[in-house]
Amino acid sequence: MKFGIFFELSTPRPFSREAEWSVYHNALEQCRLADELGFDHVWAVEHHFLEEYSHCSAPEVFLTAVAAQTRRIRVGHGAVVCVPEMNHPVRVAERAAALDILSGGRLELGTARSSTWTELGGFEVNPDDTKITWDEFVRALPRMWTETEFEWHGKAFSMPSRNVLPKPLQDPHPPLWVTVTSPGTELDAADRGLGCLGVSAAGYEEQERRTREYHRRIANCSPVGGVVNDQVHTMNFLYCHEDYRVARDVGVPMVNAFNVANAHLYWTREAYPTRAYQALGNAGAAMRPRKAPADDPSVAKGLPEGVGVGDPEHLVRTIKRWESIGVTGINFLLNAMEMVPQQQVLDSLRLFAREVMPRFRDPAEAHRPVSAPTRVPDFAGANGGAT
Repeated sequence: MKFGIFFELSTPRPFSREAEWSVYHNALEQCRLADELGFDHVWAVEHHFLEEYSHCSAPEVFLTAVAAQTRRIRVGHGAVVCVPEMNHPVRVAERAAALDILSGGRLELGTARSSTWTELGGFEVNPDDTKITWDEFVRALPRMWTETEFEWHGKAFSMPSRNVLPKPLQDPHPPLWVTVTSPGTELDAADRGLGCLGVSAAGYEEQERRTREYHRRIANCSPVGGVVNDQVHTMNFLYCHEDYRVARDVGVPMVNAFNVANAHLYWTREAYPTRAYQALGNAGAAMRPRKAPADDPSVAKGLPEGVGVGDPEHLVRTIKRWESIGVTGINFLLNAMEMVPQQQVLDSLRLFAREVMPRFRDPAEAHRPVSAPTRVPDFAGANGGAT
């Protein structure tokens, strides 16, 4: 089981220069600590115009700072919006390769097509085109990274033969992922040999169904790149405290605040009806909390099912359940709207790393650098060459 941290960079009102500075620099401090503690990944989303929910509109800049301030943790661009009005695919390939070089071969590249009319409409994007352009991006990127003469003629973009530079450090290229928010996207990932990066909460039963079908499909995939990434990661929340009551009182309001901010934006896709995205209809009823099974460890403590909020033993049991259904990694959102004071966030990370993570590690691997899924040249150094 791999453990990561996940950033939306949510920022509470009233907005100010000081508030924005604090959110970004608190996140960087959390990344430095996660690197020291042995977390495997740090992921940052790409969103635009989403007030409060996410102010992470330039993740490549944030992640470059992360790469410069860490040594071993893998840097997850999670995810680049594969819409040409927002990101030209050549620029995506160039920026990603540069980040892979600067990080010493630690880049993981997630891909997405955006999901709100707030964002798509802001760039005057036709939502019915986004799946087509995303498919072109994921097929073109590996070729731009590996071919010295690349040309393309498609719907998303066209270009004459050119050598796209620089090339990434990892050989043949950084692992590719697809963000999954709704059922079916995991199948798109599997068919193309791409990692499944869950970025919305799903219950145990739903995640098990998705994961089982994903692994069945990827075994017979036609990979778009030079390496098949068959990992399944999910997004979760983390607040760990010795006393589950304290964890509940601090962590649950943080989770709820994030979900409320998300819900406000999730409905904006209804403003532009399109077959390209599932209509929500009366989804509100399904979004209400479900009663957990009687044998779920969350019940007696009044904690949400499957969520990383609680005391260490509770989190061990929760993560073992995720592990049993085929999840290979969990990426934790540590804060929302800065509701949890920074010192408490850092203390939660330390406790989790000390009491929970060792239960999912081979002791022989505890102090070894994280291995890249793809080859990194020897000259990059044992720890990826980052300083």
